[in-house]
Amino acid sequence: MRYAIIADIHSNLPALQAVLFDIEKYGVDEIVCAGDVVGYGPFPNECIEIVEKTVAHTVMGNHDYAILDTTELKYFNTYAREAIEWTLQVLIPKSVQFLSSLGMIKILQDFTLVHSSPSSPGEWLYIFSLTEARKNFEHFRTPICFIGHSHIPTIFCHRNERCWVVRNTDIAIEPDTRYIINVGSVGQPRDADPRASYGIYNTETQNFTLHRVPYDIQTTQTKMAEMGLPTYLIKRLSYGR
Repeated sequence: MRYAIIADIHSNLPALQAVLFDIEKYGVDEIVCAGDVVGYGPFPNECIEIVEKTVAHTVMGNHDYAILDTTELKYFNTYAREAIEWTLQVLIPKSVQFLSSLGMIKILQDFTLVHSSPSSPGEWLYIFSLTEARKNFEHFRTPICFIGHSHIPTIFCHRNERCWVVRNTDIAIEPDTRYIINVGSVGQPRDADPRASYGIYNTETQNFTLHRVPYDIQTTQTKMAEMGLPTYLIKRLSYGR
């Protein structure tokens, strides 16, 4: 099987369309999504409709969850909260129904899929450091766990008692090693590269490749401005921050 793994679309339709167009070149068998279809961006209904039609498995992200439980809004910064409040106003019932159908974690034959961390999927904890990664390896049994949430592509590796991080774009999956792989963000990258990010995992060749895709950032920014979304969120797309 050849899987495309996407995450953190954040209602960015041009970025999602560019990624899906790029994915077509590789003949993947399934697309899976590690959450946060909505939030920040100006095209929530359009992105949900596409994900529902094209993605085989999608898990819940913290922005998705905040749509269903607004008490979660207190945990967001001002800009993210404003974007979620705007999203709540424009979502159609069908979109809300789709978000409410999502689970926190999905275990497939070859990997685990979760938005934030396998140890506490509903607490939205980040995995930034080796210390955080080491704790999380104890909480899934598959060779690989794919995550999103931080918007920063990172690969944490664990073998025996050793844990280390690699930032290569192409790695061989070793049979004696386990992995936590953050595939970055489709709609709001934060690693100083504004291009959309996603990954492809080939179970036959046991290879993972990170892909970066340019997209029409200005179209997203223009629409965000028209919808009155925060200027800070608009500008940061240009810098990948």
